[in-house]
Parts: sequence; structure tokens; C-alpha cells
Amino acid sequence: MNYTLHQLQIFVKIVHTKSITKAAIELHMSQPAASIQLKNFQDQFDVPLTEVIGRQLYVTDFGLEIFEMSERILNEVYAINYKAMAYKGHLAGRLKVSSVSTGKYIIPYFLSGFLKEQPGVELLLDVTNKSKVMESLVKNEVDFALVSVLPDKLPIDKVELMKNRLYVVGNYEKKFRKTAYDKNIFEELPLIFREQGSGTRLVMEKFIEKNKLPIKKTMELTSNEAVKQAIIAGLGYSIMPLIGIKNELNNKDLQIIPVKGFPIQSIWHLIWLKNRKFSPVASEFLKYIRTEKESIIEHRFDWFNKY
Repeated sequence: MNYTLHQLQIFVKIVHTKSITKAAIELHMSQPAASIQLKNFQDQFDVPLTEVIGRQLYVTDFGLEIFEMSERILNEVYAINYKAMAYKGHLAGRLKVSSVSTGKYIIPYFLSGFLKEQPGVELLLDVTNKSKVMESLVKNEVDFALVSVLPDKLPIDKVELMKNRLYVVGNYEKKFRKTAYDKNIFEELPLIFREQGSGTRLVMEKFIEKNKLPIKKTMELTSNEAVKQAIIAGLGYSIMPLIGIKNELNNKDLQIIPVKGFPIQSIWHLIWLKNRKFSPVASEFLKYIRTEKESIIEHRFDWFNKY
């Protein structure tokens, strides 16, 4: 056996992402290079680790066993590195954060300063929908989760980060007046929804139900980026977080349609399981957030005040 740590890293990442292409992107390497390393790793075993059916990559039962052992090996290697740095007096370890998809527009700004101050900290950031974020939190797989809708029953602690505002948006094919429309405008606006499990959709549906809006649902899409492109293409309108449409508003690809009752307000929270025992890295990050969040908001999100 002549497999390398690099091959173990690639294999583990491929299993996590279920895609050679996605794994290559996350590891900052080309897809062909990742494929070659996977093949070199697999060639050392008489039993296949993965198989491709159609265009989907699947991990075999044997592959899952090798994956679990590979993760344990890599964790021990990381532990050696962290111990070495800690011995020198540096904060070292992993910070694991899960964020809902629209949180990708804000969470990097709350992480970047901390990571620059603490070069020994390795970030594991998973950006996904609300359901999967909650699943990772319940399974205690992450230190923190970023959400705009707090869970109802899960025992958590939290720190408020910043406000989240959602507006009615469309492209520029149609002109709208500057004064606010009443709710009957929705009879003319076919709405594009996010998928079930999305925090944006939950906020949107609660508002629609509370205000008895006359909604015409036209389609359902699985990401904010897909919703934006559909609106720009003229396929409908939607209710979207301001945080994710800054560039499209500046470029006049999208416009905010003034409607009474909007914007809808929610709050971005960083949450964690109640009574969770923090690692030194997680404790320092929480201290950093509590100390620096107002400064980050002031310097990174002052453009919010234009709308």
C-alpha cells in the first residue's frame, strides 16, 4: 500500500460532497487531477470504493468503511498539527459552522477577521438549506449554525448578529410606481418560491398566511441564485432577502417593488446547542463575535441603509 495523506483527503472530500467536481473545487484543484488521485487510490484495493451509475457517483459499502478509517487517520494528523501549534502558544483547532444558503452573503464577514487573527484555526463551513443546518446541529456535528428563523423546539443558546429584510423584487421589464401598492398587487405577480425546508420560504409563507395575500405560485427553485436568474429572465417575481441582491440592484437587473407591509423583518442569529461544551477555538470565536459584531456590521453592511 502506497497511498498518501493527500489521496485520503481527496477521497474523504469526494465522499462528503458525493462529487469529484465539487470535491476538486473545495480542495482548490482541477477535476482531472482529483479523478487521477481517486483512481490511484482505488487501484490499491481489489474491491471498488466507488461506482458511477448514470452520472451519479456512489460509494460502495467497502468504500464507506475505508472512508471512516480515512477520516480517523486525518483527524489524528490534524490533531498532531494543532498540538504542535498549541505547544507554541497559538490557538489551534477546527471551527465548524453550518449556515443556511442565504447566510453565505454575511457569514464570511463575521469569520474573516477572526481567521486572520488566528492562523492556526481551520474553518469547516457548510452552506445548505435550513433543514440540513438543523440536522447537523441536532447531531452535534457543528459548533455554530447561522439561521434567520429560530427553531421552535430545539434547546439552543444564541447571539443576534444583524437584521434580515425581505422585499418584493422583479426585473425591469415592467415599470412600477414609487408609492407602495396594497396586497392586491400580488394578483398580478406570479411568485417564485424557494424549496420546502428553506428559511426564506418559511418567513415568506408565514407573512403570506398572516396577511392573507392573494398569491399566484408559478414555480419552486432550490437556491436563491436560481430564483434571481429566473426573475431576471422574466419568469416571475419573488420575495427575497436584501442581503443577496445587492449586485443585481446596483446593476439594475432587479428592482424592489414597493408594497405595503414590506420589508419583512427577521434576524440573523448565530445559534448553538444549549449546554454545549465549547472547544477553545469555539469559545474564542464566540468572544470575538460578541466584541466585534457591531463594528463588522458598520463597516461591511452600511449599504443596507440605502433601502
